[in-house]
Amino acid sequence: MTRSQPSLDALYHYSCEFDAVGLIRSFARDDLEPTPGASTNFLGVKVPVKVFPPVLTALEGKLEGPPDPGNWHADIAEWAAALLSVVRARGSYRIVEIGCGWGCWLVNMGTAARARGLDVALIGIEGDAGHLSRAAEVLQMNGFTPGDYRLHHGIAGPRAGKAIFPDSKSETTGWGGEAIFFPDAATLARARRDPDVQVLDCMPLKALSDGAVIDLLHIDIQGAEVDFVTGSMADISSHVRRVLIGTHSRIIEGQLSAHFLEAGWIMEMERPALMPLHAGRPHIAIDGVQLWRNPDMEEVIP
Repeated sequence: MTRSQPSLDALYHYSCEFDAVGLIRSFARDDLEPTPGASTNFLGVKVPVKVFPPVLTALEGKLEGPPDPGNWHADIAEWAAALLSVVRARGSYRIVEIGCGWGCWLVNMGTAARARGLDVALIGIEGDAGHLSRAAEVLQMNGFTPGDYRLHHGIAGPRAGKAIFPDSKSETTGWGGEAIFFPDAATLARARRDPDVQVLDCMPLKALSDGAVIDLLHIDIQGAEVDFVTGSMADISSHVRRVLIGTHSRIIEGQLSAHFLEAGWIMEMERPALMPLHAGRPHIAIDGVQLWRNPDMEEVIP
């Protein structure tokens, strides 16, 4: 049998050494009511239809149960990996989401942390100003105030500088825009004249977190994850407890695994990217998931 798309059964084939399904279910609420104009997930997070109408229109006014094997935007592996960082946090919870889009992991992990009685600091950076504005709407819709979150219009990079990113007003822009980091002077000059791109500031991780410890660094930057991780490893090692990465090829997965293992980090979740073949070449259909724990920032678990 030939297939152009992967079976969703493949989402059950994750690897971890904790009860991923049980962890997710421990956060599921049984007191939820549907919200007109929005989908409400198992944490109680409300996502307005306008965030992604092609999918959310059918979910308007409905309650979503825990992912099995996924919901409309993530699977068991990614949900469990993210929620593990909340379970391990003590007193407060800080997340930095690189390429935060509509604020997906900020609002979900912020809600989960708040349900555990933790103070929250939700920090996102995004190159598309439209997505960033939507993130603020979603956070506020779910009861977060500007004192709980900071949203930056820019690009996360290993050092301060400039990056080229598709302009949000361009018809070529979607959810998959990839930044070009630290262009040379000629490329930068051309970009400033090109109406389809924008020149944005790069912000290193330490600046994003104000030097504070980060419980979860979530990275989904459409193929640039290796460059960011390797270039930012000094900040990551000194500030981050866990790194959750959406991966976009087998090559990237191998490079990240080699890098983190050599640095002594511990893999806590792995589910490879799903890449069906088209004309003899693999094409990404669903991002992979890797969760890494920093052994130098061990939690004290009573």
